[in-house]
Amino acid sequence: MKKISLLVGTKRGAFIVSSEDFRESWKVHEPILLGHIINHVMPDPRNSSLILMATSTGHLGPTIYRSIDGGETWKESSHPPAFPKVNNDKVSKKGKVVKSIFWLTPGHASEPNLWYAGTVPQGLFITKDGGDNWESFEKFNSYPEAQKWMDNEGTPAGPILHSINVDPRDKNHICLALSLGGYIETQDGGETWFPLNKGVLADFLPDPYPEYGQCVHNLQMSPVDPDIIYQQGHCGVYRMDRREGFWVRIGENIPKDIGDMGFPLLLHPRDPNILWVFPMDGSEVWPRTCVGGKPALYKSTNGGKNWERQDKGFPTENAWMTVLRQGMAQDSQDPLGIYIGTKHGEIWASFDEGDNWQNIIRHLPEIYSLEVLVKS
Repeated sequence: MKKISLLVGTKRGAFIVSSEDFRESWKVHEPILLGHIINHVMPDPRNSSLILMATSTGHLGPTIYRSIDGGETWKESSHPPAFPKVNNDKVSKKGKVVKSIFWLTPGHASEPNLWYAGTVPQGLFITKDGGDNWESFEKFNSYPEAQKWMDNEGTPAGPILHSINVDPRDKNHICLALSLGGYIETQDGGETWFPLNKGVLADFLPDPYPEYGQCVHNLQMSPVDPDIIYQQGHCGVYRMDRREGFWVRIGENIPKDIGDMGFPLLLHPRDPNILWVFPMDGSEVWPRTCVGGKPALYKSTNGGKNWERQDKGFPTENAWMTVLRQGMAQDSQDPLGIYIGTKHGEIWASFDEGDNWQNIIRHLPEIYSLEVLVKS
């Protein structure tokens, strides 16, 4: 029987929540790095024994821990992500400094030890030895045009590089998101980069439809058809077919009293037209909680043309949930299991693709990220 583990990053440590009876019951294991901020815990789909964890360890600052035994033991990376020192008149000085390691993405299947990391302030980092030694991906960080795409102010969480996607067909095609900055991609392994934001609103800028500068919250490439890309952003939910080269705001088809503001986004692993979003209040003073205190996901089975509300099992009033951009995941099983982690420390699950929901875990610290590891 398959073992399903939820890898949970929280404000006060990492947690592994496992089921050994195919989602019938769940066990919370002992916390990992209790008290430390864990931004992201990511399993390696190429090697089920390898897990990486992005953390901020108090006064020691941001670093990465790695486990090579499926989460049993952990060891800090020998050289975590850091920007190069500035060499001026033969004197090395600190330049840009990594404040937070925010996002982890495994590389292409053909490069089994390669990973990418995104940071605050915006930076892209790479490891070629499974996460032990990291270096600045200078092809992006020092790319001349990238300096104008990177925003010095950023969001309340800071200027973030996140949502790193590697095309499963082509290791040289990589896309990522900048908050603020928008959608950026390369088709030649990083030699050249370009923004592709046509059609995406940025109503907080003088030009509401700029070439770059949009605030993307979550960006995902369909694993079935990688030319289909979705994003949840500050100004709604969008879909792009790269063969057409522009974005369409599919979130406008969600009921107007709900809206299409939010953080997380989830794609079906076997159908490029099925996706889920978790709308949150997008009023002028954005409270970032589910609309009206009534949590619900919205599911589309036709690429965002129509949406279905899924709230069976959730509280029907006074449930002011917040789900962050890395707080929603799926387990690839059939029927698909969907999981959301809230800032209140709860994990909710659906084992029928969103039709019915149940609370499976309570009383964790504030949840920052949620990923799924499945072992046979």
